[in-house]
Amino acid sequence: MNDQPEDVGLAFIDSCDGMALLMIHGFPFSSAMWEPQVEDLGSITRVVAPDLRGHGRSQPMPGDYSVEMLADDCMGLLDFLAISGPVVVCGMSMGGYVALEFFRQFPEMVAGLILTSTRALPDTAEAKANRDKMAKKAQTEGVSAIAADMLPKLLSPKTYEEDEEVVEFVQEMMEWTSVEGVVGALAAMRDRPDSTPTLAEIDVPTLVIHGADDQIVPLAEAEAMAKAIGAKMVVIPDAGHVPNLEQIDAFNDAVTDFLMTLQDTHDHHHH
Repeated sequence: MNDQPEDVGLAFIDSCDGMALLMIHGFPFSSAMWEPQVEDLGSITRVVAPDLRGHGRSQPMPGDYSVEMLADDCMGLLDFLAISGPVVVCGMSMGGYVALEFFRQFPEMVAGLILTSTRALPDTAEAKANRDKMAKKAQTEGVSAIAADMLPKLLSPKTYEEDEEVVEFVQEMMEWTSVEGVVGALAAMRDRPDSTPTLAEIDVPTLVIHGADDQIVPLAEAEAMAKAIGAKMVVIPDAGHVPNLEQIDAFNDAVTDFLMTLQDTHDHHHH
């Protein structure tokens, strides 16, 4: 019998049927930073964590990057994975700048936002000059010199002194980054737009997570950002700029609660 079988409308279970969570790493990190989240949250959501261009195992692309380009890369990945429905976008530090840009470019693709260790304000003139200095240093002394400079500032004093495993993990992850990735990303951060006007436009549920001991983005700035959005704010004690690795349980609990609340509202709208 070679007649075409008729199309049958089959019901099915797909373990990835939940809303996807796009997790965008910071500078100069990679998707590896989200390992404990992939492990713990993977059962309640589909975690998609790209290595941004020049970072992790992604291609080292030369030239200046922009947050527009990085947001576009993320959208390209969702297209490639055939994820057409809106996703929750979680960005850490530089990833937060990319997440805000992603919201500006593809608002219909954002079901919720999680902003971690990030800020809305653009670089000051002094910060811009420091980006350029850092880029030169990466080119002359290599990425390990950048990693060494950043490491003590990235973590809370408690983590830095007591958690050797996290310190080593973060250092190795940074050292993996290509020189092109470091230089390109520094330009993207230097030239990023002021996201303050965007905050009032954010009309999706938003969670701001911040380490109490963040030495890079002052807590007060994150609180002001959360207030401007009308976001839920979770401050994590004994965590610096990398709360998802410094206090894994507290971070994952905050994200899980947020996803569950979102899922509830999402289900009510659809039934």
